[in-house]
Amino acid sequence: MLEIDDKLISLDILDVKFSCNLQECKGNCCIYGDGGAPLEKEEIEEIKNNYELIQQYMSEQGKKEIEKQGFYTIDDDGDCVTPLINNAACAYVTYENDITLCAIEKAYLNKEINFQKPISCHLYPIRLTEYSKFTAVNYHKWDICKSALKKGKQKNIPLYESLKEPITRKFGEQFYEQLKYAGENLKLDR
Repeated sequence: MLEIDDKLISLDILDVKFSCNLQECKGNCCIYGDGGAPLEKEEIEEIKNNYELIQQYMSEQGKKEIEKQGFYTIDDDGDCVTPLINNAACAYVTYENDITLCAIEKAYLNKEINFQKPISCHLYPIRLTEYSKFTAVNYHKWDICKSALKKGKQKNIPLYESLKEPITRKFGEQFYEQLKYAGENLKLDR
C-alpha cells in the first residue's frame, strides 16, 4: 500500500497496465455486475437537476426504471447507487454503434450539462471505499476488462496514467502528481 494524504492506495494502481478498449468490451461494465454504480449525494442532485436533458439519450426501459425506482436506489450495504434495468444494465445507459455508453456523459459531451458522470464510473476500474480516517483506493479486477489489460500492456500505460482525468477530478492535481511520482520512482518487487 501507498499512502498519500488520507488515501491508502493499492500498489496495483501503480503497476497494472490498463487502457480502456470500448471497441472490444462494448462498455459491458455498464451492463453487468452485482449492483448499480455508486453515487455521491451531490451527484444525485446533479442527476435530478439535469434529468430533462439526460433522459433524451436514455433508452425507454431506462426511463421507465427511473419513473419506477427513482434517480437512485439503496443497495444492500446502504449505499446510493444507480437504478438497474432488470438487475443488469444501468438505467442511465445509451447505445451507439453496438457500444454501451453513459447518457449522462453524452449530455455532458454535447455541452448540455456541466456534470460529466458519476465519479465511480469515471474512475473504474478503481474503486473507492470511505472509512472514518482514510479512503482506500483499490483496483477492481474483472474479466470484462481483459481487453483493457491487453491494450494497456501493449502500450505500456499504467492504470493511474490511463485514469489521470478522473483521478485529478476526484482528488486534485497535486494528488495525481504525487501518485505519478510514486509510479515512476517506486521499485515494485511483487
